[in-house]
Amino acid sequence: MIFVYVISGVVLFLAALLLFLTFPSGRRHEFEKKLDGLFIAHRGLFNNKNGVPENSMEAFSLAVAKGYGIETDLRLTADGEVVIFHDNTLKRMCGVDKRVDEFTLQELREFSLLDTKCRIPTLKEFLKLVDGKVFLVLEFKCDNKDCSELCSKVNEILKNYTGDYCMESFYPPAVGWYKKHRKDIMRGQLAMPYKGNNPAKKVAGMYLANCLSRPDFVAFDVRASKKIFFRLQKFLGAYPVGWTVVSAEQLGNVKNDFKAYIFEGFEP
Repeated sequence: MIFVYVISGVVLFLAALLLFLTFPSGRRHEFEKKLDGLFIAHRGLFNNKNGVPENSMEAFSLAVAKGYGIETDLRLTADGEVVIFHDNTLKRMCGVDKRVDEFTLQELREFSLLDTKCRIPTLKEFLKLVDGKVFLVLEFKCDNKDCSELCSKVNEILKNYTGDYCMESFYPPAVGWYKKHRKDIMRGQLAMPYKGNNPAKKVAGMYLANCLSRPDFVAFDVRASKKIFFRLQKFLGAYPVGWTVVSAEQLGNVKNDFKAYIFEGFEP
């Protein structure tokens, strides 16, 4: 009988610990109503094969014209400017096998996106273009580095922006920075199932770092929408955002799992 009590106690303790680690913010942010049913263009309404590169001003212009929300990626240059670029290196988009943060903004201006006339935009240029016309989902790219500089510089740029936006990141300390310094901003934890050897990514993939950030929403890989840790987040009240939907057929399959949808490669 004592053994049963011990086992029961251990199970209850582990369950309580899991809830503590994974519990989201528990609040209902006002922007949930604006996100409900929203289709969000991943890196703009881009077509890398047809001369409209991802995260370019042209791709953003097309998304705004169609009334889609926009998801995009923020990172720092060597001289501390905030630019919009997804990868940590320039190789795929610009043919240069070096990191973005090895170059100043002026140096980055010399590179074209996929051999087009498009250049890497700054956050300020992006915000001027959008001008509050559509909802923005801003992803903070820290590459497991200290995110405080990026967060503080982005926050400084956005303080006079009157449009609607939220922030998200795979990196829990970035989401935690907003929990500490800008509680009013809707914040989200990005995650996906991770089978590699990086413990930090594995923890984040199971939302076990929510104790640091207490996200308002969780953005999860739509290909794994039935995973238990994502389903637990929904049960605990986190707002579910799906990424990245790549076809109308896939959208139909996951539409009941999420409330907002980040998409690319087709128009929903």
